[in-house]
Amino acid sequence: MVEPASGADPAGAADGVAEALDRPLPEGVRRRVIALVSDAFGGLTVTELPAQLRQYARFTPTRRAKFAGNAMAAALESDPLFRQRIGERLKEAQPELAGALEDGSPPAAADPVDVAAAAYVLRPVGWVKLVAAAGEEAQRADAERADEAAQRELERLREELAGARAETRGENERLRAELDAARKEAESLQRKLRSAHSDIKRGEAALRRTHAEIDTVKAEAATKAAAAEAEARRLKARLGEAEASAEAGRRAVREGRSVEDMRLRLLLDTVLDAAQGLRRELALPPATQRPADLVDAVEPGRMSPKDIAARALSDMDPALLDQLLALPQAHLVVDGYNVTKTGYPQLPLEKQRLRLLGGLSMLAAQTGAEMTCVFDGAELAAPVLLAPPRGVRVLFSKPGVTADELIRQLVRAEPSGRPVVVVSTDREVADGVAKSGARPVASALLLKRLSRV
Repeated sequence: MVEPASGADPAGAADGVAEALDRPLPEGVRRRVIALVSDAFGGLTVTELPAQLRQYARFTPTRRAKFAGNAMAAALESDPLFRQRIGERLKEAQPELAGALEDGSPPAAADPVDVAAAAYVLRPVGWVKLVAAAGEEAQRADAERADEAAQRELERLREELAGARAETRGENERLRAELDAARKEAESLQRKLRSAHSDIKRGEAALRRTHAEIDTVKAEAATKAAAAEAEARRLKARLGEAEASAEAGRRAVREGRSVEDMRLRLLLDTVLDAAQGLRRELALPPATQRPADLVDAVEPGRMSPKDIAARALSDMDPALLDQLLALPQAHLVVDGYNVTKTGYPQLPLEKQRLRLLGGLSMLAAQTGAEMTCVFDGAELAAPVLLAPPRGVRVLFSKPGVTADELIRQLVRAEPSGRPVVVVSTDREVADGVAKSGARPVASALLLKRLSRV
C-alpha cells in the first residue's frame, strides 16, 4: 500500500498546513489510483517520467498496472512534479470530476472510490476527508457484501439441514420396513428349519431301510455271481468247440476260393482281350484330357484382379491401381459420392461431380480401361443436366435404389473372369463386390492416382 506522505503538497495545503493521511490508503482507492496513473502514463514522454518508471514506458496499461503498481504509487507520493503531470492528464480525461473537486463540491452521484482516487492525485483542499470517506464506504460495502454472503450461506445450510432431516426420516422408514421384512423372513426361515429337521429324520429312517435292502441285494448278487461263474466255464468249453469247427470251415472256404479266383482271372483276361480288339477296330486314339483339365481355375502365367495384391504393393500405392487397370478388358466402377466426400467434401455436390469426372476422363484416356461412375440419385432435388466426359459412363441410381445396390448390379452383370475394380470405402460395398469376384480398392487410392493425372 501507499504509505502516508511525509511532506505536504503545496497545492493541497490549507492555511499553511499540509494535509496528510494518518492511515494507509484504502485498497480500493489504491487500485483505482494505480489504474489512473497507468492510463495517464502513456501520454508522458520518457524524459517526463521518474527514473525508476522509465523501464515501464513501453508496457501496456494492463501490464504496467500489474508489474509497476508499487513503483508508480511510490513515485506519485514522493514526486510532486510527476503527480502534477498525472493530475493534468486526469483533468483532460475527466474535466467535470476534476473541476468539481477543485470547487470543493464532488458530485453526489459519483463513485466514492473514483472521487477519492482523483482527489488523491489532484490534492484539492479536503482531499484527505474524501479518501477517508471512500475507505469507510468501501469497508461498509464489504461488510454488507459479507453480511449478504453470510445470509446466503445460512439459508443454504438451513436448506441442507431440512434436506438431511427429510432424508433421515426416509432412511429411518426404510430401515423400519427392512427390519419388518427381516423379521418375517426370520420367522419363515425358522418354519423351514423345523420342516427340514423333520425331513432329515424321515431321511435317516429311509437310509436305514436302504442299508438293509442293500445287504439283501449283496447276498443275492453273491449267489448269482457263483452261478454266473459256473455258466462261464460251461460257455468257455462250448467256445473252444466252436472255434475248432470254425477253423475247419475256413480251410474248406480257402480251398473253394482258389477255384473261384482261377475262373475270375480267366474271365478278366477275356474282357481285356475283347477291349483291345474293339479299340483296334475303332482306331481310338489315346486319351489327351483328364477330368482335372475341365475344372475352372487360374493357370500359371494368367493374372486376375486378386493376383495383383501378391506383388508386394501397398493397398494405398497408386501403382496398384495402374496394374489393375492394365489387365485386359479391365472395368473400373467408382462410388462417386464416396470418393468426393472423402477427398473434397467442402465443395457443393455439382462441383464435386465435375472435379471427379474430369479426373476419371483423363485416367480413361491414359489407361484405355472402361470406367463407370455411379452417383446416388436420392440426393438430387431435380434431374442433373450433365454431359458425361469422353471415356466415362455416368449413372444415377433410380428412386428407391441406392448407389451401393446399383454398383452390385453392375458387378453381377459382368461375365465371370473379367477384371472388375470397384472404388469405395464403404465396407459393406467392398465385401459384397468381393464375393462376386470384383477387386475392391479404397477411395483414397483413386484420389492419390488422380492427383498425378
